Amino acid sequence: MKLFSLVVVPGLLAIFSSASSVLAQSPSVGSPQRPAARTVPVPSVTSPDLDSDRRVTFRLYAPDARVVSLTSPDIFINEPGPPLVRNTDGIWQVTLGPLEPGAYRYLFNVDKIPVSDPRNPSVSESNNNVWSLVYVPGAGFMDLKDVPHGVVSSVHYYSKALSKWRRMHVYTPPGYETGQGRFPVLYLIHGGNDSDESWASVGRAGFIVDNLLASRNAKPMIVVMPAGQTSRTGNSNVDDFAHDFLGDMMPYVEAHYRVYGDRQHRAIAGLSLGGLQTINIAIPQTDKFAYIGIFSSAIVTLVPGRPPQGGPEPVAAWEAQHLAELDNRSAQKGLKLFWFKTGVEDRNVSIASTQATVDMLNKHGFNAVFHQGPGGHTWLNWRSYLNEFAPQLFQ
Repeated sequence: MKLFSLVVVPGLLAIFSSASSVLAQSPSVGSPQRPAARTVPVPSVTSPDLDSDRRVTFRLYAPDARVVSLTSPDIFINEPGPPLVRNTDGIWQVTLGPLEPGAYRYLFNVDKIPVSDPRNPSVSESNNNVWSLVYVPGAGFMDLKDVPHGVVSSVHYYSKALSKWRRMHVYTPPGYETGQGRFPVLYLIHGGNDSDESWASVGRAGFIVDNLLASRNAKPMIVVMPAGQTSRTGNSNVDDFAHDFLGDMMPYVEAHYRVYGDRQHRAIAGLSLGGLQTINIAIPQTDKFAYIGIFSSAIVTLVPGRPPQGGPEPVAAWEAQHLAELDNRSAQKGLKLFWFKTGVEDRNVSIASTQATVDMLNKHGFNAVFHQGPGGHTWLNWRSYLNEFAPQLFQ
């Protein structure tokens, strides 16, 4: 028996495949010719479509879908989104607004299945999924402007505390790469179920600091945005993150970036769960941070699957566990700012919970300041809080 082997010559395989395809489609002699399949053109779709009056139209081509709706934690704030209406071309559409200036995450729900917007390349990561992102301009402090811009980098480091690779995002101010000298550093932590990318995308942190520096309302600084979630389940252990932060992430930053290594040039802030993580790190390590910011947060009890449980009981329990650190007067002397802010409509962390935390800290000699503002547990507030907090640093 004679054996044959196939030798593939570059370029010939594509020609052979093309020829085979043509032969396969050609009718054989004596066989009836089949009618060619009719191709239905896909209509042109623009989404999201932003008007000059800050109205946004969302569109999705899904001719076989039965029900399509819109989900957005930033637009609807814990409420279900509206259904989209289907036209004769199979395009589903809804117009919202006018919306407040800001960045908004959203997804389509197609027959109860979450789907990102296939016509929108702008995205924002969370711990378990990727959101589509639309930006509505009009808020000067976070708009993209013709000013010098810093760089936001995605940085990987190995965490010995967690025995795995971790990622953070790092903002360096304009001119850092070609300049010299050291900079103060702000560690900025995201909220529960989010990711280290969220402050840079939906949080607009880089643009906010760019604009503050251009207007000379803040000192040049490096902003480190770590991954507060230590697992994909969403039930991140607060102590696990503290071990990673202090043992691996912060030493990596101080070894690889031109940052000052003293207390007076370090700040830490966080929102929601990140605010609780900030308290958990900063109070036992008050001698390491001169500036602390707590956005829409408080000392609360975390129960998986349930909203945070705030009030006097969790505050008293936390106080009992940290009496030595709370009463360390020498560590408190170098603390220049302990800043809290929560919205009066916040359904996740109440004004009362934040007030109970502030009262407990001040009982132990901390000069914590608490500001109440409008709105709820949303990025519309947290971007504004960063814009208020950052100018007070490193003065």
